[in-house]
Amino acid sequence: MLDQPLVTIENLRVEFQTKDGPVVGVEDVSFNVKSGETVCIVGESGSGKSVSSLSVMRLIEYGGGTLAGGKMTFDRGDGHAIDLAETDQSLMRTIRGNEIGMIFQEPMTALNPVFTVGRQLTEGLRIHKNMSKAQAEARALELLTQVRIPEPERRLHQYPHELSGGMRQRVVIAMALACEPRLLIADEPTTALDVTIQAEILALMDRLKRETGTAVMFITHDMAVVAQMADRVVVMFRGKKVEEGTVEEIFENPQHNYTKALLAAVPKLGEMNGTDYPAPMKLLGREDQNLDPIVGSDEVLLKVKGLTTRFPVKGGFFRRTVANVHAVEDLSFTIQKGRTLSLVGESGSGKSTVGRSILRLVEPQEGSVEFDCCEVLGLNTKDMHTIRQDMQMIFQDPFASLNPQMNLMSQVAEPMQNYGIAKGQELYDRIEALFDRVELPRSFLRRFPHELSGGQRQRVAIARALALNPKLIVADEAVSALDVSVQAQVLNLMMELQSELGLSYLFISHDMAVVERVSHDVAVMYLGRIVEMGPRRQVFEHPQHPYTQALMKAVPIADPRRRKSEKELNFKPIPSPIHPVDYVAEPCVYKEVGPGHKVLISESGY
Repeated sequence: MLDQPLVTIENLRVEFQTKDGPVVGVEDVSFNVKSGETVCIVGESGSGKSVSSLSVMRLIEYGGGTLAGGKMTFDRGDGHAIDLAETDQSLMRTIRGNEIGMIFQEPMTALNPVFTVGRQLTEGLRIHKNMSKAQAEARALELLTQVRIPEPERRLHQYPHELSGGMRQRVVIAMALACEPRLLIADEPTTALDVTIQAEILALMDRLKRETGTAVMFITHDMAVVAQMADRVVVMFRGKKVEEGTVEEIFENPQHNYTKALLAAVPKLGEMNGTDYPAPMKLLGREDQNLDPIVGSDEVLLKVKGLTTRFPVKGGFFRRTVANVHAVEDLSFTIQKGRTLSLVGESGSGKSTVGRSILRLVEPQEGSVEFDCCEVLGLNTKDMHTIRQDMQMIFQDPFASLNPQMNLMSQVAEPMQNYGIAKGQELYDRIEALFDRVELPRSFLRRFPHELSGGQRQRVAIARALALNPKLIVADEAVSALDVSVQAQVLNLMMELQSELGLSYLFISHDMAVVERVSHDVAVMYLGRIVEMGPRRQVFEHPQHPYTQALMKAVPIADPRRRKSEKELNFKPIPSPIHPVDYVAEPCVYKEVGPGHKVLISESGY
């Protein structure tokens, strides 16, 4: 079964036409994928990983690229092989989704905002598998259950914007698996997922591969995921393949300098054991680095007490509120100046809603938010505008938070112009300094967001958040879409700024290894409540709550010899956060298990 390659790529070359002439996206790349095998393609953003996968699907032509050379032989079964580079688009439409499935990186661009989840899931089944409406809906329900979406029946009738980022990604994964393709191309499929869901999705894909002999082309920048999933690894750098080998060879005996740098940049869970304060990582080629631990101060900057945010669920002919989504329930915490509090938890646990509630991007129902001795929830619009200068947010999806019609210089300049901080040459100098800070070339100033890779876009978002010299930055999954080497640089940048400028961070993340690297304090969220909170060392080295323990267990380890088996992942299904209008939520009561280390005591706990 493993002898004959299912897809063979030979000397692939892809070019993009730009105003300045052709740009080579991928140059002379060759590799193959056999049935029942997982080949991971790794490299940083802009290295040509996604371009290779889009070429196999022949979608590159829709993105302004052209196949300038090479062959892509695909075995359609019965010994019938075709060259995908020569295949006409009408046959490609039959192959796409049916014989070759694809999981895209950004779920919101892969889903159609005007159709329900159910309609999008059943469409491929009805076209490719000739199923009746009822059969397709039953299969769609089965797929949503497989990817562990809570309340799958309700989700079928919802639209993409009604789901959290992690849930949308699971829908995209379900769509790709729907027709049981012979080749599954997964482009960063677990980037937006939290560790528990990621662990289960990886186990699901692994099981599918074993049961159906599906070949998997897995594109990722997460070396721990590579260690968990790969049979073979292809390392790409600047559009070229620089190394290929079995997963053990790549991890235990890397040959190319770039592969070595990539492995060195991986934050490993447990690396910070025995240390109380976060400290930047040692990066290859950076001799000027300050690696001192960041102590921070004891002076309180932000004090949140009893924060509760609920969203109404409308129903019936008059669109009355029939229930409430309890997104955040009775939350209390403090952040000191120059320190980082990390919020961790699964998608849908209310992490992002906490950040948005503090900045009043959504209005909380109850509670108080004291920022710099000022009650935020009581401010009028004018005062809120003033205080927002000191509180900035870096959003999860940089493509959605940047304006596609403005060049990058205008986007970074906009907050400074809004607050009248600088103009003319001084403004231009400040923008250039910010670009230098986030290590983006100044030639990018005139570019537009679509001309950048995901990692580069996220750095623009960070530059824009820093433009006003804020005191607090709410970073909502700010580095989850970045590859390891860029992620390490961005994290180090954020920590350097913290030690220089005394910035405070509310760091919202699902990546436990990253959280361990940057945090002073950690709060673990589950179903809108903090279930465990305390100094990072206490929470990570002595987790007390069963949910925190399960979360730690699910973290993939960047070592192919220590793979997690599916038996180790015994997560409970997440209960619904939707309750009737008259539901009275119990208050959060905590037990102190160590200095500053608290665990939730709850009747309806995990």
